[in-house]
Amino acid sequence: MTEERERRPETPAEAEGTTGLFTALGKMLKLLRERKGLTQKEFGLLVGYGPDAVSAMERGVRVPRPELLEKADEILDAGGLLKQAIPEVKEAMKRARTRHPEWYRGYAVLESQAVELHHYCNQAVHGLLQTPAYARTVFSRRRPLLDEETIEKRVADRLDRQQVLNKWPAPMLSYVLEEVVLDRPIGGPEVHAEQLRQLLRISGMRNVEIQVMPTSTEQHPNMDGAFNLLVPQGHPTVAYTEVQGYPRLITDLEEVRKIVDRYGIMRAMALPPTESQALIEKKLGEL
Repeated sequence: MTEERERRPETPAEAEGTTGLFTALGKMLKLLRERKGLTQKEFGLLVGYGPDAVSAMERGVRVPRPELLEKADEILDAGGLLKQAIPEVKEAMKRARTRHPEWYRGYAVLESQAVELHHYCNQAVHGLLQTPAYARTVFSRRRPLLDEETIEKRVADRLDRQQVLNKWPAPMLSYVLEEVVLDRPIGGPEVHAEQLRQLLRISGMRNVEIQVMPTSTEQHPNMDGAFNLLVPQGHPTVAYTEVQGYPRLITDLEEVRKIVDRYGIMRAMALPPTESQALIEKKLGEL
């Protein structure tokens, strides 16, 4: 490994020099909240955020917005301490604005620094596995329609996120794909075939396991939609869901435990990685 590689920032927050800022703010928020005798839920009700969001901010994995810092400074009797950080927070948000949509940035940071990533996909191939042509088709068919500049930016961001597959130390990744995901010819025959070849290539990586859940499975432990599980270095597992454009980062330990349990059952029910590879190869040969 070269010295340049060793010094390269691993996350968007590190690249922008904001990791320390958000971690320090999170610690201050937690200290002031506890000194005030408020639970995360009670504090969240006062500032208009859920306990999951408060927990994420206190752990430094979600950006505390300027308006929250304004309210928190008064509610927690911080004496202007939190307000002093608002200019730096605004500048950090401004620098980050060109990377990902605002609602996605906290998750993007978590994903880039995770030591484990686990995904359940029931509609389309996961973004970290997508080819450029597949990703472009997904974004170009989204409703309401996106303009061409936005489409190309989203594709570029998605491909940039895929660097997590090759970083070192390598994170452990696993995927459970519904069989229908392999059958849906998004982008047409050529794009579909290229995407199946991409799945086979990535499934051969030492740190990646791809499993297929057969459509013929009669019982299923999860009918609630796709989700991601991430284990950030030094932090507990978190879950992420997105339904009809409404994202949710789940940090509550009990809620996360239930999703982890469902995922474990699905991995046990799905085809083993070698059988999944054989099925993908079979479907590719039938195109």
